Amino acid sequence: MALVANPPATNSERKTPSWLSFLAGAWSWLFLIFMVVFFEVWARLAYGNSFVFNVTNLQSILLAAVQPLLLALGQTLVIIAGGIDLSVGFTVGLSAVVSARVMQALDPSMPAGLSFALACVIALAAGLGVGLVNAFLVARLNVPPFIGTLGMYGVARGLGFLAAAGNTVPTDNPVNSAMGNGFVLGLIPMPVLITAVVVLFMHYLLSQTKFGQYTYAIGGNRQAALRAGINVTRHTMQLYLITALLAGIAGIIYTGRFTAGAAQAGEATLLDSIAAVVIGGASLFGGAGTIVGTVIGALIIAIIQFGLVFINVQPFWQFIAVGLVIILSVLVDQAKTGVVKS
Repeated sequence: MALVANPPATNSERKTPSWLSFLAGAWSWLFLIFMVVFFEVWARLAYGNSFVFNVTNLQSILLAAVQPLLLALGQTLVIIAGGIDLSVGFTVGLSAVVSARVMQALDPSMPAGLSFALACVIALAAGLGVGLVNAFLVARLNVPPFIGTLGMYGVARGLGFLAAAGNTVPTDNPVNSAMGNGFVLGLIPMPVLITAVVVLFMHYLLSQTKFGQYTYAIGGNRQAALRAGINVTRHTMQLYLITALLAGIAGIIYTGRFTAGAAQAGEATLLDSIAAVVIGGASLFGGAGTIVGTVIGALIIAIIQFGLVFINVQPFWQFIAVGLVIILSVLVDQAKTGVVKS
């Protein structure tokens, strides 16, 4: 009987080394641990204090992570589905200004809680308005997400500045201030608690429901998802609406923290939100990513930003550090898939 030799394995068929698979899956956790240990050792040697076992430091890091994380949670969904949303930064600003304007306009004799609730509803509606246009452009008109949401980036930015008349809009609502600056049990900042609840819900939505399965399926292979009977148009619209809703929540929290609304409230955190998703292991080509990874990515960015200030390094270095981490995360992911060969 003739023996037929098996053809040599192609590059794509070569098995990824187990150590590389482990590194690609756990590198964000490992990097987070490395950052914590680094700053802890530095704090012990330089100041004789603890970096991580310090309640004030932990509260500051978590508060710094709140806004980019809320935006990143929405970005995680649209990026897994193969899209992106560049409008969320100024959706935050628009919602922040609208909530502040509503609280200003309502009768001062109205109960503060009712005034705050009405402001939240109208601010979320403003954010959802941006998301609805994004959803229609991307899902109905097949406009590339980068272009469609970039257009709404400008629209939301202009509307925010017009609503604020180019100024910061102060508020004087005690419920709003308590939401932004209060503590639960005297320890957990309210914005952190709100964000934690949202994180748990998003994790459940993405990992335990058909909604999450459809999101991965659309990002993995859109045509296959269509053939499988998934209503891709409706699902894509829902993803952009959820992203806008989370940006609206971030805007309301901003107004509470600073007792004022500002059109540029989320401008600085747009790229941080995308960076958190990438560092957390999501693929910009769709089909991969987790909420837990995004949380780790947001924490890494917050620790870098706070830690560099903590050790008296010029804050501008944080941009370089975050950029290098993004590049490193992409290289690790590419190495896993065989794009980068040793």
